[in-house]
Amino acid sequence: MPLETFPPPAGLNAPEQVHITQGDHNGRGMIISWVTPINDDGSNIVKYWIATSDKSTNLSAEASTTSYRYHDYTSGFLHHATIKGLEYDTKYFYELGTGRSTRQFSFTTPPKVGPDVPYTFGIMGDLGQTYASNQTLYHYMSNPKGQAVLFVGDLSYADDHPNHDQRKWDSYGRFVEPSAAYQPWIWAAGNHEIDFAQWIGETQAFKPYMYRYHVPYRASQNKYTPQNSWLESELKKVNREETPWLLVLVHSPWYNSNNYHYMEGESMRVTFEPWFVQNKVDIVFAGHVHAYERSERVSNIKYNITDGLSSPIKNPSAPIYITIGDGGNIEGIANDYTYPQPSYSAYREASFGHAMLEIKNRTHALYTWHRNQDDEPVVADSLWVKNRYFLPEEDETLSGNSRD
Repeated sequence: MPLETFPPPAGLNAPEQVHITQGDHNGRGMIISWVTPINDDGSNIVKYWIATSDKSTNLSAEASTTSYRYHDYTSGFLHHATIKGLEYDTKYFYELGTGRSTRQFSFTTPPKVGPDVPYTFGIMGDLGQTYASNQTLYHYMSNPKGQAVLFVGDLSYADDHPNHDQRKWDSYGRFVEPSAAYQPWIWAAGNHEIDFAQWIGETQAFKPYMYRYHVPYRASQNKYTPQNSWLESELKKVNREETPWLLVLVHSPWYNSNNYHYMEGESMRVTFEPWFVQNKVDIVFAGHVHAYERSERVSNIKYNITDGLSSPIKNPSAPIYITIGDGGNIEGIANDYTYPQPSYSAYREASFGHAMLEIKNRTHALYTWHRNQDDEPVVADSLWVKNRYFLPEEDETLSGNSRD
């Protein structure tokens, strides 16, 4: 959509592109991020208070403030504030800006961590900022169940425009603000976040993304051995008795029967798949392919192949692999599937949409996929997912919808 579709808010130095994400591992922190054109006194302060209390009881936190240059573009001032010590399952108001430019938002903290605590995630990927993207976002927002969004990468698609037009990062921030300012979005980076453009002198990978989107953990920031060591360590930290569900976000799918990006995730799969099976990961969400696909519980760890000629086998300890790169971006739908449909592919469809994952308790979660062309209550694909830690031998994938 044109840049003017998402204008900045009215008011001198009004905060914009507001988004939040989890600020710690136990649900009592939130990272608040926003942008202002000017770095005036007070523009880096967030005030917050419990919704049922008087505003005069507000607390405040000071943000770290940065900006960056990219080719002929200079960003606004990017503010990131982490607020801690929040109460569980509590609605908070928060306020940004000063004087007539003040803007107020709200969020609700997650419930206290426990094995049978219900929680509902929306899942999206490869969103961009087209009319289809708008349909995806507001389709998701029409469902009151969503409490947080898991986003599998490829945000603004600024790099699809001349000289990686950085104004598209600003318009994207305004576009998602109606959701991302009110509930945490958990971000993963995709290939469109790399923003490497040597021909215009931009050689720092992920520069705009790292300045704009912060995460509550220490990421590996590396590849090869350092990344392997980081992931191995992180998997060991998960206490499945306390947090039974283990979900993984990647960008490039490992099991993909679409000719678009076919086998691109193979080297990553060969490296990490044995760990995912060993640690009984429940679901792996990916994007990159601009279509939808859900796998059976399969693994290919016995073959360690790179040519794609060997077939994976059913494995109840393996994750379900879901490709959800169907957010609606400028590059369009990926409608070139391989035929016949491989046995590992349980359901696939070239439509834009989003998904919901309703964690019910330690053993069961309801997964649903919703197409843009339907009303939100219409479910195009669904599955009752059984937890791999507490119900390791039960294969639920055969109970889903038809394969194609």
